[in-house]
Amino acid sequence: MRNDMKYAITIFYSEEDKGYIAIVPDLPVCSAFGETEEEALKEIKIAREGWIEVAKMCGRKIPEPSVLEGDYF
Repeated sequence: MRNDMKYAITIFYSEEDKGYIAIVPDLPVCSAFGETEEEALKEIKIAREGWIEVAKMCGRKIPEPSVLEGDYF
């Protein structure tokens, strides 16, 4: 796996949770919560790195990022 892979991140407001949810659509169940969009973005970056690290440790395949238009982090 390349180290420069960039995954799209989606952030949306959850009325139910009263905060922002961030997800990485290419990484199943990779999500994070923040009271602000900035906090959700910070947390999803940590979650994404943890997801990839655990997948490597378990010998699981790490998906290639989808080709999408927009911002990548």
